[in-house]
Amino acid sequence: MNIRADLREIARQLDLIGFDVGDYRVSVYRALIMLAVGIVVVIAGRVMTALVRRSFRRISRLDATQQLLGEKLVSIAVWVGLVLAGVDFLGISLTALTVFSGAFGLAVGFGLQKTFGNLISGIILLMDRSIKPGDVIAVGSGSDKTVGQVNKIGIRAVSVTTRDRIEFLIPNELLMTSQVENWSFSSRDVRVKVPVGVAYGSDIEKVEKVLLEAALSLKRVLNRNPPQVWLHGFGSNAIEFEVQMWIDDPEEGLGNLRSDLLKAVWKAFVANGIEVPYAQHDVHIREWPKELAEIARIAESQAPEAIEKSGANDLGIKPKPKAKARKGKLN
Repeated sequence: MNIRADLREIARQLDLIGFDVGDYRVSVYRALIMLAVGIVVVIAGRVMTALVRRSFRRISRLDATQQLLGEKLVSIAVWVGLVLAGVDFLGISLTALTVFSGAFGLAVGFGLQKTFGNLISGIILLMDRSIKPGDVIAVGSGSDKTVGQVNKIGIRAVSVTTRDRIEFLIPNELLMTSQVENWSFSSRDVRVKVPVGVAYGSDIEKVEKVLLEAALSLKRVLNRNPPQVWLHGFGSNAIEFEVQMWIDDPEEGLGNLRSDLLKAVWKAFVANGIEVPYAQHDVHIREWPKELAEIARIAESQAPEAIEKSGANDLGIKPKPKAKARKGKLN
């Protein structure tokens, strides 16, 4: 009894330290009560959301997207209910908050607009199932394109992990308003194109056969969609082919697949005697400059043997014939 009496006395003394706002008392005691209720609400919310998450993951008849959508909706309802219960426990009348409704609405309109926009966008993404956890998506264009696997769809942003193990947090609203490539929306099959050039004079049928064998030797290439080789064009230095392959695991990356194919093609070309072209240009000189011709003439008169060794004929200069030695005596 003494302990209860002491606690009541301490509460009464703490309640004296404060002031009144209309019919509501603001004191140190009520501030401590509000702090304790807030802590209880946060702890209870986290525990209940964890239980909700675990419960939805046990429902096997729902796919990953439906489980995540149900988890988000129930979690929001749990948090709203706990906050309202805490307000009711503290004895705060909701009608008293009407004074602050205008300021709160203004704050929502300016400060929390993006937050609520991302929240609604995340729920819409989960409802229409346009983007699901595990999908491989590409956001942006050109050099700014981000390609990765969707790891998590949160309340504010979508977590996308790239092949470099870099995790991007893309706002949900951005995914709703911008163009997004979903490589696994209706099917996980993705076609990969790899250009290959061979030297002119190569046997086209042989090249096609070698490229097909190199593509089929890769484990990730699908057999149900066999690879194809197309003659793409006649370039300035090479006959251009294009190897088209189908895979069903784009999250494993595309650059490593291109690398494996090119290494297999290189080994096959070496084994079959197929040449890989290199850049070359034919230069035709219609007339040598006068200054160069004069220099060549002077060099020829001073050192004809050096001109012959350096290829004077390429400059259009004919070396003078050597004088033949005469037999006989000099007069």
